[in-house]
Amino acid sequence: MGRKTYDLALSFGLDSYAGKKNYIFSRTPPAAHSPRVKYVSTGIARFAARLRAQKGKNIWLVGGADLAASFLDSGQLDELIIHVIPIFIGEGIPLIHPRHRSIRLKLLSTGAFPDGVVRLHYSVLRPKSKSKS
Repeated sequence: MGRKTYDLALSFGLDSYAGKKNYIFSRTPPAAHSPRVKYVSTGIARFAARLRAQKGKNIWLVGGADLAASFLDSGQLDELIIHVIPIFIGEGIPLIHPRHRSIRLKLLSTGAFPDGVVRLHYSVLRPKSKSKS
C-alpha cells in the first residue's frame, strides 16, 4: 500500500494485514515502524519483478491513486476489483491518479450486495505488441 493509505490505516489501529507480507511504498520511511511491514523505495517495475520471482500467487494492492497509477504505468497491474458504493459525493480522491493513458479492461465478473454495493472485477488488457517484419 502507499504511505498515505498506511498512515490512514495506522489511525484506525491497523498496522498490517495478518497472514500477508506487507509492503509500504514510500520515498521517506519513518525511523520507527512496525516490524510487520517492509518499506519499499525502489521503482515499481524492479520491485514487482523481484516479487513475482518469489513463491506465491497474488499481489494485493490496497489504496493509493498514485500507487495504482504507477503500477498501471509500469505494466504491473493485472486485475482490478472495484467496489461501487451507492453514494454520490461531490469531492474526493481519484481512484487512479490522472495521467495521459487509456487502458482497456475486460470484465471478468460482477457481484451485487444487499446494501447496493456492486463489485466489478476486471482484467487489464495489455496493448498488442507490434511484431517486427
